[in-house]
Amino acid sequence: MLSTIAKPFAALALAAALISIVLAALGASPLGVFAALGEGAFGNWYACADTIVKSTPLVFTGLAVALAFSGALWNIGADGQLTIGAIAAGAIGPHLGNFPHAIAIAIILAAGALGGAVWGAVAGWLRARRDVNEVISTIMLNFVAVQALSWVVHGPLMEPSRAYPTSSPIARAAQIEFYFAPSRINLGMILAVALAAACYLLLFRTGAGFELRAMGRNRRAATFFGIRIPALTLWVMALSGALAGLGGAVQISAISHRLYEKLSPGWGFEAIAVALVARLNPLGVIPAAILFGALDNGSQAMQRTQGISPELVQVIQGLVILIILAFDTPAWSGLREQIFGASGDAAAVPPVAEMPDA
Repeated sequence: MLSTIAKPFAALALAAALISIVLAALGASPLGVFAALGEGAFGNWYACADTIVKSTPLVFTGLAVALAFSGALWNIGADGQLTIGAIAAGAIGPHLGNFPHAIAIAIILAAGALGGAVWGAVAGWLRARRDVNEVISTIMLNFVAVQALSWVVHGPLMEPSRAYPTSSPIARAAQIEFYFAPSRINLGMILAVALAAACYLLLFRTGAGFELRAMGRNRRAATFFGIRIPALTLWVMALSGALAGLGGAVQISAISHRLYEKLSPGWGFEAIAVALVARLNPLGVIPAAILFGALDNGSQAMQRTQGISPELVQVIQGLVILIILAFDTPAWSGLREQIFGASGDAAAVPPVAEMPDA
């Protein structure tokens, strides 16, 4: 457990040291840049609120990726699943005006989750029944989803005046209100945190979670012990898609209130980094998403006060991921054991005797 918590911090510290060297070589002040980053991300209440709002879709998509990756299902399609979830929410949202507020919210979120689940299940079915590599299928489905969004906002869902390529706004009853006004923090983040806890319980306290982690460790051994790999693959990909699709619905219901092209700036791809930094732990996805949200939010202050381009943030993210991955390679095992003791990873999949009741 200690190593699970300490490794990301050690990796972040090492990444910060390397970035400081690069900044110094470029003639910039590392302390000034990091101070600007912190000020832009957490300098005041509004900055904190914007960081949390920008982190919310990353929590949903990060959970989607972490859940699938736990079963060695390389779901690269969270962006497409989020987009399809948003399309489903944006399509049904304008027609919910006659429903009570709570029911309208439940319907629009359910529509988004269902849309994402269907999109994820397509890749799961192809993997389970046709042995199509899920990396290829989910990447291709991302392209289809983006084109589908472009088509609907220029066609069947285009707003009535047809002046702009956007959909009609969703009904007010279906809009998640800003419960912490005047900030934009909303019910979406609370829902995301609750789902992170639920995913953690699913993975580490249920028989289904045990089977999923066992499949991720050794698919052949899992089959030998009677785990139905095709069925497990299908429902995990569907559940993963539902989480991402729910993130798209929350974005429509709480922030944008309508569909438009390029709705996602790449949350699904950034979620891969979030899940890796969290070491596939659903609870770790929350601080990891806030970290990446802070980098995104703070990049504007870095550019404004220090003249650092936003692209440097991508360099920071890349360095963090590479160092965390490098920390897990056998080459680091000796140093790792000296620093953290015996690895806790061996306990990730409990012995069969400890398997909880399904």
